[in-house]
Amino acid sequence: MSGPQLEGLVAVVTGGASGIGAAIAARLAAEGAEVAVLDRDTAGVDPRFAAFAADVSDRAAVERAVAQVAERFGRIDIVVNNAGIGAQGDVAANDDEEWARVLSVNVTGIARVTAAALPWLRRSPAAAVCNTSSIAATAGLPQRALYSASKGAVLALTRAMAADHLREGIRVNAVNPGTADTPWVARLLEQAPDPVAERAALEERQPHGRLVSADEVAGAVLYLVSPLSGSTTGTFLEVDGGMSGLRLRPARG
Repeated sequence: MSGPQLEGLVAVVTGGASGIGAAIAARLAAEGAEVAVLDRDTAGVDPRFAAFAADVSDRAAVERAVAQVAERFGRIDIVVNNAGIGAQGDVAANDDEEWARVLSVNVTGIARVTAAALPWLRRSPAAAVCNTSSIAATAGLPQRALYSASKGAVLALTRAMAADHLREGIRVNAVNPGTADTPWVARLLEQAPDPVAERAALEERQPHGRLVSADEVAGAVLYLVSPLSGSTTGTFLEVDGGMSGLRLRPARG
């Protein structure tokens, strides 16, 4: 393929107003995609991109926003289900209402957005879906029971979607970031008794010794949604500095 990888394609990025989502939107646009951002608050969306207000926990709002994207661009080729919320604590820390809220955004939100886009994806010659999961799906992290459950469900859903839609020409994959340098992590650090020590601990648990950058996650998403990756489906790509699979000896001073 000559020229930008995504030239002529339309990409929907949920949660694209900030953090990892904003980096993904910018990376896809740099490769030629027309980008539509869906977010609860569109005030921070890069003015280069079309912005549509939608809460992924609201099916009517999602269907309305996706229809608006299709009406504006006439097609949808790529869906990046990046919108998500965090949760802290063990299994006793969150009540039923919070469990329902997090699962509705992090898991069912993927189903709502993708279902709304399916009629358009089925028409695309290069249809791809990428879901944002997490290192929490594959590694047991302390005080992340609800969040981990939701992200583990994202991986299972990704494989099921890939199986359902492969013969329709739609590839479905996921990206698994490690602890990333995002506004959400920054807020967690601010709440810690010793933010400096807490950041150092988060950096140390990733073998490469630092937080993952949003741009690094965006690069992985680009690979997964690019038409150049036509044989990649039903899998996930870890962007975690080696945390999921490496067991390094302690560094000697």
